[in-house]
This record gives sequence, C-alpha cells and structure tokens, in this order.
Amino acid sequence: MDFLQAIQPERVPAHVAIIMDGNGRWAQNRGLERAQGHIEGVKAVRRITEAACRVGVRYLTLYAFSTENWNRPQAEVNALMGLLVSCLHNEMPLFMKNGIRLRIIGDKNSFSPEVRQAMNDALRQTENNTRMDLVLALGYSARWELTEAFRQMARQVQEGKLQAEAVNADKIGEFLATSFMPDPDLLIRTGGESRVSNFLLWQIAYAEMYFSPVFWPDFTEEMFYESIVNYQNRERRFGKVPAKPAGV
Repeated sequence: MDFLQAIQPERVPAHVAIIMDGNGRWAQNRGLERAQGHIEGVKAVRRITEAACRVGVRYLTLYAFSTENWNRPQAEVNALMGLLVSCLHNEMPLFMKNGIRLRIIGDKNSFSPEVRQAMNDALRQTENNTRMDLVLALGYSARWELTEAFRQMARQVQEGKLQAEAVNADKIGEFLATSFMPDPDLLIRTGGESRVSNFLLWQIAYAEMYFSPVFWPDFTEEMFYESIVNYQNRERRFGKVPAKPAGV
C-alpha cells in the first residue's frame, strides 16, 4: 500500500509529537557503540522532518533529550552534546530549504555555554521561516515544565498580577513551554515501548497514540505516512459518544 497517496491532505494532523526511542538498542544489536545509534538516529530525524513537511504537518515535536538523560554515562552524554551542536549547524540548509523554524522547549540553562550558543544561533537563523515549526525537547520533562509553570503562576498570584480564581486549563496552558502551539494530535513512539516517559503530559490528554516496534534509526518515511493514515482512520471523540453511522 502506498501510504503517502492514501493520506487525506485535509485531515493531516497539525501537530505530531514523537518519542524517538531505540537508538542505543539499535546499536547494541549490531555490536556498535551506543553513540553510533544516535548518529543513525539523526538520519531518521532528517527523513521524518522532510516527510512531515511534505504532507503539511505544521508542528513536529521531537523528544530529543530528557532531564533524565543527564543520568546516562558521561561518555554518552558528551557524545550526544557534540552531536547536537554539529547537527544544529549541519542541518541548517535543510531548515532553510524547507522553511522550517526551529524551536526549543526545555531547560536550556542546564546545557553548557557552547551548546546554548549553538541553540541560540539556530533559533535566530530560522526565526522567519513559516512552513513548519520543528520543536526540539531538550533538557525537557513534563514534570519540569509543569513545576516551572506552577511556580510562575504562584509568583504572579503572590504579586497580585493573577487572581487564583482566574486559573483554569487555558490559563495553565499560557504558562507552559508549548504555549506557542496547539496540543499534539498524534503522538508516535518508536522502539517497542508503550509509555509516554514524562513527555508532554498535560498536552497529550486527547492525543491519538501510535506505538511502533521499530527502533528509531530504522523508522522510515513510509512508516511515518502509515502512522498518519492510521490516525486518519480513527474517530477523535474528545470524551463524547461515537458518531452515529449515516442513516441510523
């Protein structure tokens, strides 16, 4: 089946979020260092970013480095940081060619000055691109994000800038790192695990979930298109009862 041709353009999810899992296991299964899996994972990022642009996804959010990832072996963390810096530079032609604006959510202050400089340079160079926002979750976890949001709200209440009675779901959303974009319509996780791993916990309340057994480096454009077709074949009810078939 040609999944690209099967996609209904008018029903493409506006926001797709991906937990890119399986880089390390992909490498270990081949007797390679885990860092090699991350290098191959970058190739998959490039493939899926272009595929998302091709079908009209407006926001693509990738879980690239969690707050928990700081607990990995230092050699692996160092390799990831070097890879991040080089990618932010080397992928700039891809961003500019496809009109991609780079965004970053997460605790940027947890990164070294060199990494922060690379982030800021990439953000500045792509800020006028309008075709798609590529959102990298770096130094991110949903609990970190929610804690920061609640802390900011508490501070504003204390300063008299926000009334406690005014706090509702919409108001909380304004304080989240993702306030500039809609909640994900589709959450994809590769690597065979079926959990969300502290990712966008508030935002995925009504997202459709798609779990793939394929390790991220092997995730292809066709698999991405298949996930969108699968999404389009579902009925999103947002807590409502199923729609009645025609004539019933």
